[in-house]
Amino acid sequence: MMEKPYHHGDLRAALLAAAEAELTEKGVEGFSLRSVAKRAGVSHAAPAHHFGDTGGLLTALAAEGFILFQNTLDAREAGAADARDKAVRAGLGYLEFALARPALFRLIFSSARPDFASPDLIAAANRAYQHLVGLVTTLGGGETDVIALWATSHGIADLSAGQKMRTLQGKPPEAREAMIRAVLLRCLPGAEAEFSKVPDRSL
Repeated sequence: MMEKPYHHGDLRAALLAAAEAELTEKGVEGFSLRSVAKRAGVSHAAPAHHFGDTGGLLTALAAEGFILFQNTLDAREAGAADARDKAVRAGLGYLEFALARPALFRLIFSSARPDFASPDLIAAANRAYQHLVGLVTTLGGGETDVIALWATSHGIADLSAGQKMRTLQGKPPEAREAMIRAVLLRCLPGAEAEFSKVPDRSL
């Protein structure tokens, strides 16, 4: 197959897009450089030239995945009423990303195939984590609160992406988001004092 002409910089982006599509369709087990090249419409040598091997491509895709993940959170957080609302919106963005790009979500959070010692991957992952820390710190929280918000957001996203959160699946979108918001609010610093004032009528 003849390699299509690309302007400088376009080929890498095209290969990453093809890699995500290949990962979505075949999973990590069926993922190969040759299949990615075929999907992108380029020579089979092109992915190896840019990424070295399958692990290199998956590592680059994981780094890109963290960037896209953070972009999703940033978009969700835009227009937040206050710091508390911003943290809740981040959790909703977590879910949005997992549902929209489940294969990429699993690659960056569950797979052992990417090289997590890669500087680019470390930088992208750290940016996402430090963003979470910043959200919690602004609310006066500490490490325990970071873990609580992260674990809750990730758990909801992971279970929902795997269609295991049946309680949420059976609800209309507005009711589903309202319930998720209520759960996330309970994870934020100061939630104990706030919710102790209000009787729980959610059941």
